[in-house]
Amino acid sequence: MASIFTKILNKEIPGHFVWEDELCFSIMTIQPIRDGHLMVIPKMEVNHWDDVPPETAAHLMVVSQKIAKAIKAVIPCKRIGVSVIGLEVPHTHIHLIPIDNMGDLNFSLAKEMPQKKLAATATAIRKSLQARGYSEADV
Repeated sequence: MASIFTKILNKEIPGHFVWEDELCFSIMTIQPIRDGHLMVIPKMEVNHWDDVPPETAAHLMVVSQKIAKAIKAVIPCKRIGVSVIGLEVPHTHIHLIPIDNMGDLNFSLAKEMPQKKLAATATAIRKSLQARGYSEADV
């Protein structure tokens, strides 16, 4: 059975995309800790991050770095926190979260965000990526 992320990738259910290439995609999380919180996800369904093929894992990190720079250009923050937890969906995904302190990585702070706000933030991040020359943000 396809994961929720694969269903979003296949457009079976909606998602706010900011990136898509041959190996991965990035979408806003519907329950962000903070505005700008999104995920970078391999297209290949792999439950445990340590089972992701090394080439794909390296690609996910390179894409995460590119997207982190775009987030920082849009969302005022000191850093972009990175987290790979994997308990909530059995499909590897990297959380990128704008942070100002360690407490900003507390997932108990996650809450539903209005779809209009998610869409606006996704658009702003995509524009930031496009301004950097990344056609993968033309999603």
